[in-house]
Amino acid sequence: MKKKRFTDEQIVAALRDADATSVAQAARKHQLSEPSIHRWRKQFDGMDVADVRELKRLKEENQRLKKLLAERDLEVEIMREIQAKKW
Repeated sequence: MKKKRFTDEQIVAALRDADATSVAQAARKHQLSEPSIHRWRKQFDGMDVADVRELKRLKEENQRLKKLLAERDLEVEIMREIQAKKW
């Protein structure tokens, strides 16, 4: 998995600076691009650091559960194919 450059605290701080000043000034101050601030604003606007962490944790858990479900469905399909064959 790709390592992220900015921590949750830095993301929230950049968004708060962008709200207080302009996006361009906040981007220069935090050494990131303006599209990054806009993307984060869509994703994390109005959240605290704890909320951002919880959202990321829930997304990771959801991805893990989706993978487990896909594996289980594959196993069930294989068992049905084996059961359908005449021995």
